[in-house]
Amino acid sequence: MAKPAATATATGTIMTDTAHAGALYKLLSFFSPAFPVGAFTYSHGLEQAVENGTLQSASDVERWLGEVVAYGAIRSDGILLVHAFRAVQAGDRAALDDLIGLGLALQPSRERYLESSAQGTAFMVTFLAAWSSQQDTAACAWLRSVDTNGKTAWPYPVAIGAAASASDLPVEETVTAYMQAFVSNLVSAAIRTVPLGQTQGQKVLATLQPLCQSVARDTLAASLDDLGSSSFLADIASMNHETQYTRLFRS
Repeated sequence: MAKPAATATATGTIMTDTAHAGALYKLLSFFSPAFPVGAFTYSHGLEQAVENGTLQSASDVERWLGEVVAYGAIRSDGILLVHAFRAVQAGDRAALDDLIGLGLALQPSRERYLESSAQGTAFMVTFLAAWSSQQDTAACAWLRSVDTNGKTAWPYPVAIGAAASASDLPVEETVTAYMQAFVSNLVSAAIRTVPLGQTQGQKVLATLQPLCQSVARDTLAASLDDLGSSSFLADIASMNHETQYTRLFRS
């Protein structure tokens, strides 16, 4: 019987086609709208930027999201994700605890704190309940001890990185999928609020693909000293959103 063909991943790991398909299945599931983290209820301050007139067209949204990816929270999230991935690989509890605290401390507003912690905690609770039992690895058992029965508040990227590592997923593909899902969710928010047409939204998403891939690759070599944001308008929008009178989103 012929052996299954092997596939080289971006991390240098050789995987069989079956293992590669399994990793892809998990990634698609983790970032599916069906995964119960409530991502659709958050706009990352974008709703406020629409309200104050900053975002009025597809080109406005494209520039806004491009800045957030290249210089804002999405880039920092990618760095946190990669370091959480490696902390779980190494079984380094102190490093993971530090990343959990750092990921929460970096949030610039109350609503952004809610956005990251609510999604991250919901993700980890669901992952441990529904997915870790299916693979039952030592890393998954270790994560269950870190989570302390769902009482840990997880920043979303740290939760994703930890779960991906425990699931033996390739790290670059995980960061890329995270960024695509994040941008896709904000494009969906823009479609509902600017408003944009569905095709316009997909054009924005397609245009941002090379940038998301480039930033995802850069995070693989980044240290925690590279964390930081200069997307001040997005941060201020998230602060002002707290007092916005009429709104659809929680952030």
